[in-house]
Amino acid sequence: MANSLLEKHCQRETRRLESDEAGTLIAQIHGDWSTSNEGLAIQRSFRFSNYYQTIAFVNALAWVAHREDHHPDLEVGYNRCLVRFSTHSVGGLSENDFICAARIDALNNDD
Repeated sequence: MANSLLEKHCQRETRRLESDEAGTLIAQIHGDWSTSNEGLAIQRSFRFSNYYQTIAFVNALAWVAHREDHHPDLEVGYNRCLVRFSTHSVGGLSENDFICAARIDALNNDD
């Protein structure tokens, strides 16, 4: 099934999603994504075999974030990366967070 989120791009003008809207969108991304910060963000932890793979993933993620002009918070370690998306300008989740999460899922095609 093609992911319709991959057909979209982040929009500068966006709005905060209602919880039911966020629930619909989270069902369209990888099951390892979860809500955090009382539903104001989504996050997923990625694991890798070594530091090189971790940094390669972070660099690819940075390219996607730059291209979409929507940037996550990252926690990076030797073989792991925690990615957290939230739209600070709306004080919670927007469709942009899910668009970027779907694009990051596509980078990590080991799933």
